[in-house]
Amino acid sequence: MRLGKAAMEALQAEISGLLTPGNELVVAGAIALYGTAQIAREKHEILREHFSEGFLREAENLRTLYGIADEINVKEAGATAFYAMGEGGFLSALWKMAEASQVGLEMDFSKVPIRQETIEICEIFDINPYKLNSEGAVLIGIPAGEALVQELRRMGMMAAVIGQTNAGNDRMLYYNGNGRYLERPAKDEIYKILP
Repeated sequence: MRLGKAAMEALQAEISGLLTPGNELVVAGAIALYGTAQIAREKHEILREHFSEGFLREAENLRTLYGIADEINVKEAGATAFYAMGEGGFLSALWKMAEASQVGLEMDFSKVPIRQETIEICEIFDINPYKLNSEGAVLIGIPAGEALVQELRRMGMMAAVIGQTNAGNDRMLYYNGNGRYLERPAKDEIYKILP
C-alpha cells in the first residue's frame, strides 16, 4: 500500500535528501543505544538477575555514545540522503528512507553495527533490537560508502556499509542467506516493556 500525497510529503520532510538507485546504505553509530540505555536504567533490578553490575553500568552509559548526527557532515562526504534514527529503530528508518525515495533495496542484517549489550538485554525481554529506539545513529545513502565508513571508524565510531538501493520495488532484508521483505514499521519495541 502506497502512502497518500500528504503522508508522502510529511515523510519526505523528515529526511534530508533522497536515496537514488545504486546508493550504498551506511549506518553510522550502533543501533538501539538509546533504547538499550533506557531499558538498563528502568529495568535495572530485573537485569541484575542476569548480568553483572559492570555490564549494567556499561549498558546504562550507552547513552553517552549516541549523538553521532551532530559529529558528522555527510553532505560533504557526498551523501544523497541522511536520516537521524529515532523511535521505531533501524527498521523504521530504513523503511521511511526507502518509501520517501521510492527505491528498492537489499540489506544484510549481519553488517548492521550493534553492541553486545543491546543484543543480550533485548534477548532477556524478547524484543527486536532492530525495532528499538536508535536515537543517535544515522542512516546514510551515498554513492560509495566505504570511504565514509573508514573516516567514521577513524573518529572512533561504529559504521558499516549494510546494503544498496536499486530501481526496483522490492525491499529485501537478508540474514544468513535467508531473505524477507521489509515491512511497514510498527510501534517501537520499548513499549512492550516500558509504559
